[in-house]
Amino acid sequence: MKTAVDPELCTGCELCVETCPEVFEMDGDIAMVKVDTVPEDAIDCCKQAAEDCPVEAISVEE
Repeated sequence: MKTAVDPELCTGCELCVETCPEVFEMDGDIAMVKVDTVPEDAIDCCKQAAEDCPVEAISVEE
């Protein structure tokens, strides 16, 4: 599974980093994905982060 953050939409609320630190990190005021492929044990939290993103900046590709 792959995921991405649209930097144009991201507001830097850090919710994704709090929800799934294995996959997301902050780069200044914008969240970014820190892995090429989402680890198997982080799939659920990654999907949750995408679902919870208030501006729908996170996309998930299975």
